[in-house]
Amino acid sequence: MKRTTDQTSAGTMVDNPAAAGEGQPRPFFGRAAVPSRVFFTKGVGTHRDQLRSFELALRDAGIERLNLVHVSSIFPPMCKIIPKDEGRKLIEPGAIAFCVMARQASNERARLIAASIGCAVPADKSKYGYLSEHHAYGETDEYAGDFAEDMAASMLASTLGLEFDENANWDEKEQVFKISSEIVRTFNVTQSAVCSGKGWTTVVASGVFIF
Repeated sequence: MKRTTDQTSAGTMVDNPAAAGEGQPRPFFGRAAVPSRVFFTKGVGTHRDQLRSFELALRDAGIERLNLVHVSSIFPPMCKIIPKDEGRKLIEPGAIAFCVMARQASNERARLIAASIGCAVPADKSKYGYLSEHHAYGETDEYAGDFAEDMAASMLASTLGLEFDENANWDEKEQVFKISSEIVRTFNVTQSAVCSGKGWTTVVASGVFIF
């Protein structure tokens, strides 16, 4: 038996994500707090102090005014991906915002650093997908992004019961996933930088949830 409470008044609980509709606001309280929207962003900051370099990276990403709470790697069912500019308008300064974040920092001259978020979304929107966080030294945007995207897609494929070679490279696995039609979209958001050696450099990549 399918049980659905489909009311939109304040304080109403929506038991079935499909009842709220893709991208529609959902109540923050009740038996579960499930985000309805997410936006992705990235940034880089440099300063003599490590904490300031992190704050500048958040500023570059456009999320410095939020109180960020780091969460793990599930892309919620029926969650809609929205542009960063649209997402920032929906969150007030000082708001507590849940996010999946990758972060890397160094003060070593000429050190290449990277932070990446990978995302894999199932074709069936009533099912959940995956987000992955990856941070590394010595990796380019392309390499770090492919790695993060591979992780997210592989976790989703495993959950969906798809057969694939874990040891295959990302290009080979991507073709398998596309043929299966179970995974509708994969992508990554990646920020890399080469440290100047004049203080700290921090890179961040993040998916920020909105309820």
